[in-house]
Amino acid sequence: MVTDQLERLSRLPIRDNLRGLRPYGAPQIDVPILLNVNENTHGVPGDVRRAIVEAVQDAVAGLNRYPDREFTLLREHLAGYLGHGLTADNIWAANGSNEVLQHILLAFGGPGRTALGFPPTYSMYPLLAGSTGTSYLAGTRADNFDLDAGATAEQVAETGANIVFLCSPNNPTGTALSLDVVAAAYEAGEAARAIIIVDEAYAEFSHTGTPSALELLPGRERLIVSRTMSKAFALAGARVGYLAAAPEISDALRLVRLPYHLSAITQATAIAALTHSAKLLANVDEIKRQRDRIVSALTGLGLPVAPSDSNFVLFGGLEDPRAVWQGLLDAGVLIRDVGIPGHLRVTAGTEEETRIFLETLESLIRPSVS
Repeated sequence: MVTDQLERLSRLPIRDNLRGLRPYGAPQIDVPILLNVNENTHGVPGDVRRAIVEAVQDAVAGLNRYPDREFTLLREHLAGYLGHGLTADNIWAANGSNEVLQHILLAFGGPGRTALGFPPTYSMYPLLAGSTGTSYLAGTRADNFDLDAGATAEQVAETGANIVFLCSPNNPTGTALSLDVVAAAYEAGEAARAIIIVDEAYAEFSHTGTPSALELLPGRERLIVSRTMSKAFALAGARVGYLAAAPEISDALRLVRLPYHLSAITQATAIAALTHSAKLLANVDEIKRQRDRIVSALTGLGLPVAPSDSNFVLFGGLEDPRAVWQGLLDAGVLIRDVGIPGHLRVTAGTEEETRIFLETLESLIRPSVS
């Protein structure tokens, strides 16, 4: 089936750099427990749902008109949420953080320019680069998935990359970056005038004291901090991503965005959610507790676990991760095979979902754990 699709696709005059590629996407399988795409498993509280419905209902009355092209009120709410002295001029938003990243690549990438990432990291980076005609370079991490300032700066300088992706907490490893890594990458990119993107999609799940690159924005016009409302805000289905940066970054992105790219419905949903951010974020601490519970339990099973500042856990030590993945699926639990040898990744679910995952996993691996 897939082979036939690829053959039919190859007969079209598709761009050469897209030939043979497969679209991004995790398996979509209907099972009771979905712990594979790092969604917020707690959902939107009832009173917030009602507030969103009311806001959307009001927006529907004006659907015969185009929405606010500058999504000004949304930018004001996002700036207020982030703090750090940011204003609406520092904010940009789009339909999910992937579109935010696409806008950045459209404005600052393209033919003859390069983007640098540090795998294992978010698998959309090379796909977004390719779709915009931007060359993608794969840097290296330490064996424990860490990045240090010196090695990062050296790679940024040596490659002369025009765009640098730093994911913190990193997907799929969950590891967070120290601010000295971000600062070193920024300085190393001075010669190439590199745009440094710190992708903080999972920032709200970080351990207390883990810094945000938002602290580094003043005086750094080429630094961008990307965020999303999909994870901590439980709004994956609403598709709202955003960034904070110097105002001139948004000016550049206005040159490549589609007209009225954020619908009135999207804007109304996001503003209503931000108005009730405290209630939406109330489940974050519980998700963090389940994450730490998973880390503790897997460590107790003798499985190596990557330190996680996110709502998911990457664990290794598996002789046959595909068999473990299938065994969990057969039991109604879907997690993610991210392609790292000997490893799997699991999203922190509810207390009950976590219990079922841990008990099923132990039953599958206990005989083989040394």
